[in-house]
Amino acid sequence: MAKKPKHEESEPLAGPAVGDFVQPPDLNPEAEERDDALPEQEAFWKPPVRFGSVPVEKEPLGWDRRKGFRKLFPAVLLPFQVVERVQFGHPALEPNRLFWGDNLHVMRQLPSESIDLIYIDPPFFSGRTYNVIFGDQNELRSFSDIWEGGMPGYLIWLNARLYEMKRLLKRTGSIYVHCDWHASHYIKVEMDKIFGHENLRNEIIWCYRQGGRSNVEFPKKHDTLLWYSRGTKWTFGADAIRVPYEGTGGFQTSGKGVTNKATGRTYLPNPLGKVPEDWWDIPALPPMSSERIGYPTQKPLALLERIVGVSTNGNDTVADFFAGGGTTVATAQRLGRRWIACDQSRVAVAITADRLTRQVEEQTGKLFRVPDFTVEHWGVYEARRLADMPQHQFRGFVLKCFGATVEEQQSGIHGMKGAVPVWVGDANPKKAVTAQDVQGYANAVRKTLRYKQDNLRDGIMLAWAFRPDALEAGDRLRRLEQTELNFIRLEQVRIDSPRFREHVAALSTDHADYENFLTFVQPPRVEVGYKRVSARTYRFDVSETVVLNSGAKIINVQWDFDYGKRFFSTPGYSFVRGGKSEPQVQAEYEFPRTGKVRVACKVQDDMGGEGLWSGEIAVS
Repeated sequence: MAKKPKHEESEPLAGPAVGDFVQPPDLNPEAEERDDALPEQEAFWKPPVRFGSVPVEKEPLGWDRRKGFRKLFPAVLLPFQVVERVQFGHPALEPNRLFWGDNLHVMRQLPSESIDLIYIDPPFFSGRTYNVIFGDQNELRSFSDIWEGGMPGYLIWLNARLYEMKRLLKRTGSIYVHCDWHASHYIKVEMDKIFGHENLRNEIIWCYRQGGRSNVEFPKKHDTLLWYSRGTKWTFGADAIRVPYEGTGGFQTSGKGVTNKATGRTYLPNPLGKVPEDWWDIPALPPMSSERIGYPTQKPLALLERIVGVSTNGNDTVADFFAGGGTTVATAQRLGRRWIACDQSRVAVAITADRLTRQVEEQTGKLFRVPDFTVEHWGVYEARRLADMPQHQFRGFVLKCFGATVEEQQSGIHGMKGAVPVWVGDANPKKAVTAQDVQGYANAVRKTLRYKQDNLRDGIMLAWAFRPDALEAGDRLRRLEQTELNFIRLEQVRIDSPRFREHVAALSTDHADYENFLTFVQPPRVEVGYKRVSARTYRFDVSETVVLNSGAKIINVQWDFDYGKRFFSTPGYSFVRGGKSEPQVQAEYEFPRTGKVRVACKVQDDMGGEGLWSGEIAVS
């Protein structure tokens, strides 16, 4: 297919600021699926109703004919919290987006037909140890779900996500799914059902020679890429990925070409080279490659440059919902594409953000205008940043998390949970609710039409904390029910309590555990000690760091030994592991010069808290 015309450019908005929460579009989780959700199957593809005594399903595993994948994985509508906006000096450009959260629910809150290319490198069905890389609690929990039901359970988990990816793709978009021999054949069968077998463009074999050997079987030295288009038109920029001709025979290597004797037509080789075949001989990253950032499943830039180069045009949007160390979006940024990334691991998001920032500082920022990018959380929120929100934004955020609607129609009532009015306390956790707040809210409830006409006397108060006198005032109002009609049943709910997230946990099914969605985390209090060990060489130690989230532990440490306006780790100090893959809490570094130097350190814990320390030292 010919390349698509370049998109028309428009002046974008500046985008959200740090501390904002992003209101997702209104979605109806109970709505029926679209009529075109699954493709029509041609006659030769339609399976029989039964094969012998075994029933045969024509829909993807996990699909319900009325609710789709929402029957097994109900929709959870929570806001996005912007925790950081990394700025590169062009605020008018719409920022790219980096999400931390469960990718299924993040995707469900993104607009349909908004992405040109999706590449994913999901967990291979090759064992828990191989796939658990970062060790976050969210990551461990997700992998437990993936393997619980064997291969069918894995495919159901993946199918729900592939379905959302199809919705997000533009009509001319493409998706590449990276897998290996464990599950590639099963995944293809499911993708044929979701995308239509006629939209399989290629099964691509990525060949490499690195790795172990075998004397009992042929060594496994390839992965599989399944490339599907969304529809009958797609981008294929052949000139962007041509390679030199090889071999010694035929018209492809001859400068004069070859002439067809019957027609007299001469076929000349393309001066830019040939389009690669559907097997790609691209080396995997060797252990000491300068590209490596420390984790074992990192893919080479050359692989992603071919995919992004051939399937997108300039300013198209590229997405990776299993971002890992950020190779996909780093490639998209290098090639001037827009991007969206998501990962369930807070460490993966930190490493991706770090890698992108360093790349702009050292490379792409010198070549063209690079948009900012936001780091946004879904489901696990930084409580400290919530305290910095303007009060009206904080109220909207809390009401959305609680499953309530914003309703500022009268003084003293901030929202509605069904028919029950809701009040939200101060954003500052140190400002606990008082008895005066309770009495004021009770009076506001008494003024509502529901109280006067329908005799509805319930109310809910949401806050970080309630003073003892506030709890006593609530009890007094409830006791009035026994003696007079002026009573109000006020439920006082702490924002960080199980009761607050009860409506989310209630959505859990046999296949989806939502118990840990919607939590609030605190950043570690980073304490750094250091000492000089030789000329210009210092040893740093963060072992005295205090982790404030109960039951959490340090999972990663990043170091920037030349800290400026933006944090980006010194090469080799982003994802450092010691014995038993544990994070190293000490780092030794030789500075290139003497004098005053500013050093920074980021620490992540396994619940998602991240803290930053910076300080100036005199190198001698």
